[in-house]
Amino acid sequence: MKGLRERLSTAHQPFDGWLLLSALALMLVGWVMVTSASSEVASGLTGNPFYFSIRHGLFVLVAIAVGYAVLWVPLGWWRVNGQLLLGVAIFLLLVVLVVGREVNGSTRWLSVPGLPVNLQPSEIAKLCMIAYMAGYLERYLPAVRKTWGAFLRPLLVTGVVAFLLILEPDYGSVVVITGCVMGMLLMAGAPMWRFLLLLVLLAALGLLLAIAEPYRMARLTSFSDPWADQFASGYQLTQALIAYGRGHWFGLGLGNSVQKLFYLPEAHTDFVFAVIAEELGLVGAITVVGLFALLVIRAMAVGRRAELAKLPFAAYLSYGIALIIGAQAFINIAVSTGMLPTKGLTLPLLSYGGSSLVISAVMVALVLRVDIETRQAVRRARPTAPKPSPGKAQPNQTPTRRESARERTKT
Repeated sequence: MKGLRERLSTAHQPFDGWLLLSALALMLVGWVMVTSASSEVASGLTGNPFYFSIRHGLFVLVAIAVGYAVLWVPLGWWRVNGQLLLGVAIFLLLVVLVVGREVNGSTRWLSVPGLPVNLQPSEIAKLCMIAYMAGYLERYLPAVRKTWGAFLRPLLVTGVVAFLLILEPDYGSVVVITGCVMGMLLMAGAPMWRFLLLLVLLAALGLLLAIAEPYRMARLTSFSDPWADQFASGYQLTQALIAYGRGHWFGLGLGNSVQKLFYLPEAHTDFVFAVIAEELGLVGAITVVGLFALLVIRAMAVGRRAELAKLPFAAYLSYGIALIIGAQAFINIAVSTGMLPTKGLTLPLLSYGGSSLVISAVMVALVLRVDIETRQAVRRARPTAPKPSPGKAQPNQTPTRRESARERTKT
């Protein structure tokens, strides 16, 4: 086991290769599954079965290129511009409410002039919020652990972002961002009893929001028993559950999904994991979950190494990214399996969508950058052997022939 552990270790590498491998594997699996899940829909809408596949392939290439560019940006730039990035995110969330494009009752997208793509400000807000929070915790870490004021200030900022997201509406992003901020505060050492009090207040607020609108209550009740109204509020979930049932252990085979044939809505976006389970079976679904677990665990490990190296901004940046990716993947999979109410959240690095894919790639690149700078800092901090004084023999130095002859003469 020791030899295997040493062989799999990345301690002597410039960065964590397992982190990069898991991210690239998820992107490759996502491209293949988006191609499979969208072929019939694309053929019906555009006459080209590979329409969404080609677009997603371009998104993958753009995401890799942007991620590679971000990899060369020092963490100091993100530390200095955290507040500016948060201001940009809030500005975009305001703009989308005014000139955004409405899809399925939600105004979440901004059309980019001259380009056939749409920008989703909520994805940018996730990244900007993490950068802001990492800088805030670096500056006010002792106060966050001791005083209510320093603890509540980032939550008030989160409340502003959450309010703008609710107006879209995008409740899934509200849950992910709020959970990420609270997770970062918890990992910063804030007292646990404060979180318990806030969870009670948030649960009460969530209940009031659910009761306020009939469609929200319908979502909450339909996910608990989707078969009670399987052709209305429970339709999407029942079709996803049928896909899971068809998959069995090894699936129907790549490209052989039945539910993607106009039965399961959003098969290549929010519910792509159901198609994975149907075509690749339980084995394929667990493999994808394992890749996400590997990615999150390695990102957490990178953050821990940065924290031990006295790099708080880098540490909390990695923690926040791990929390965002892990929470979003968990919620998406839980929604498609009927464990949570339906939310419009993509599966990071897997689902169809340019904004989500590019931002996810940037997050992975930031964690790799944290790992690179942490390893460089650790190497610089290692003590070096003192240089030998000129003309003075070292204790372990082998004597020359002339020195040996002198010793024999003295004897």
